[in-house]
Amino acid sequence: MGRAFRDSRWWASLGFPQPGFPWSRTVDVEFDHLSSPRASGEFAIDARKVDIFRRTKTEMKVAVAMSGGVDSSTAAALLKQQGHDVVGFMLKLWNERRNVGPNGEFLPARCCSIEDVMDARRVAAHLGFPFYVLNMEEEFERRVVLPYVREYLRGRTPIPCVACNTHVKFRSLLEYAARLGFERVATGHYARIEWDEATGRWLLKRGVDAHRDQSYFLFELKQDQLARMLFPLGHLTKQEVRRIAATLNIPVAEKDESREVCFVPDGHYAEFVEEYRRTGKRVEPEPDAWRAERETLPSLPSEGEIVTTTGEVIGHHRGIHRYTIGQRRGLNLAVGRPLYVIRIDGQRNRVVVGSRQQLYGRVLRAERTNWISIPALTDSLRVSAKVRYRHPAASATVEPIGEDRVRVTFDEPQPAITPGQAVVFYQDDVVVGGGWICDGQSES
Repeated sequence: MGRAFRDSRWWASLGFPQPGFPWSRTVDVEFDHLSSPRASGEFAIDARKVDIFRRTKTEMKVAVAMSGGVDSSTAAALLKQQGHDVVGFMLKLWNERRNVGPNGEFLPARCCSIEDVMDARRVAAHLGFPFYVLNMEEEFERRVVLPYVREYLRGRTPIPCVACNTHVKFRSLLEYAARLGFERVATGHYARIEWDEATGRWLLKRGVDAHRDQSYFLFELKQDQLARMLFPLGHLTKQEVRRIAATLNIPVAEKDESREVCFVPDGHYAEFVEEYRRTGKRVEPEPDAWRAERETLPSLPSEGEIVTTTGEVIGHHRGIHRYTIGQRRGLNLAVGRPLYVIRIDGQRNRVVVGSRQQLYGRVLRAERTNWISIPALTDSLRVSAKVRYRHPAASATVEPIGEDRVRVTFDEPQPAITPGQAVVFYQDDVVVGGGWICDGQSES
């Protein structure tokens, strides 16, 4: 069964009439999730005939995912200047009325706010292309928010941005855009896509701007998705994007950007997890189906022991969801030496602490791997691997240990290898693939 992407109540809550003002309207369409685009046959593509850098057509119909920020706006402007038929889509992922603080106060929204909608609409009007708002709130909640809360309740540290890219911004939007006849979907990510004649595969590469490169968050993209994606900013630096936006008089050229998790605007993730587990943080009566799904989440962790690597109890914690690997502050331990969280034992409800040296490890295992530059990993491979977005890549050997599972051995010990985070493999600027860290081995 399909699902209609109409949310007139949201528009009314923003003080707008039922959509109809210039360049902005909601979309009412039946949306079926395809289990596999290529298997379905609905928009399977011969990637060898589609090269975004050597197009056979001078104009393409491109759906641009717009956030109201300078990056997506500049991406849309560049495509428009290249002569493409551009249509802007803003994905409504989170209802800002759910951003309520501990005392009932409303917190500022980090995405999908009225200001963001208005900014994206102004950009579309300025550049002269249509603009739509797609309601993907339920998809976002099921694919991103619920797994985020579930991981924290299990004592892991999730990355919601990867889940959002994989399941909402790319898979769902690509499916939706294909149904409307769009040839490409573009975003403002700082990454590059290239076709490799030698291997017959699409490559995902780091963005030119090393400080803004977002390829780490895109490691789950598939070949058929890369064949239909455009990243217009991949060859630009952030400074150049700002300069282009200013030159084109784009209304958001100087707009600040947020780096917080969009549905946790105050950054207090533990409080969000607790409130969501108890109430769902919903602003309307909770549907029975949503309540049932939320109740499948693990229970809120109770207080438990903080122990050393030898098992000595030296304190107590307030719930394992409040801790992450590498944490030092907030442990409230009076032991006369600095201690760090080096492991979270969800089964025994324990937080294990140790010295900074014990925080380092050389070996990790990862699951749910995805490969981009190669069809599959059949033997050990030398790579540079990143265990967190802000960590520098380090030389390592990755080897298969089972279906969709690998072992990664670093040449030098790495700090804070954290279950729930991604490990992404590179060879020079090319993303080989990646997976989800399930455990690491410390030096203790």
